[in-house]
Amino acid sequence: MTEHRYNQFCPVAMAAEILGTRWTLVLLRELVAGSTRFNDLRRGVPRMSPTLLSKRLRELEEAGIVERKPVPGEPEHMAYALTEAGQDLKPVVEAVGMWGQKWVESEPSLDNVDPGLLMWDMRRNLDPTPMPDDKAVIAFCYTDQPDGCRDWWLIVEPGKDVDLCSIDPGFEVDLYVETDLRCMTAIWMGLTTVPRTAAKGQLDLTGDRALADRMQDWLGLSPFARQEKRVN
Repeated sequence: MTEHRYNQFCPVAMAAEILGTRWTLVLLRELVAGSTRFNDLRRGVPRMSPTLLSKRLRELEEAGIVERKPVPGEPEHMAYALTEAGQDLKPVVEAVGMWGQKWVESEPSLDNVDPGLLMWDMRRNLDPTPMPDDKAVIAFCYTDQPDGCRDWWLIVEPGKDVDLCSIDPGFEVDLYVETDLRCMTAIWMGLTTVPRTAAKGQLDLTGDRALADRMQDWLGLSPFARQEKRVN
């Protein structure tokens, strides 16, 4: 990272040499959120090229922030884990996210919506507790998106990780969610709610009424959604 040297003894400058390169903080957000495999990290930073992702991971490894370990039971595959130094960055990443949620204007970010990233985040933050004890399939249709990005399915089964599909898995759907991507992103960011969006006619829920009525409870919101917005 010699091209990013500040040549200052200040700890802020020294930390910025490592953390201030493009995509590094966003990549750390994914690692803090629990992504460990290369392909999962790619899904969390879909606009980052695989080449650059590899480079940033290598730089973080050289800085002692990330380490590679064999996947248990799959010694031919490697996973990325935060070291003790990396774990210490969790409150830093969370603080940056909370500051952004509180002070940065939301409208420009809503112009950069990404269905794959949104669904990936919803998948890993979904809370199955308010949902039925058996399998639930929720189909999302983003009416403003082209074919290939319009339809998504979340499959929730007790005792299993939530599954995300972009191709019809062939299961009976319990709840259909129809809206545009901007509205769903605003809900996920905590800028509005499911009932408020539905009342405006911008969100249509068809199917299991109990599942629909509790959508705000089980929906995976951004971990920063609890932060009150100070700018509009």
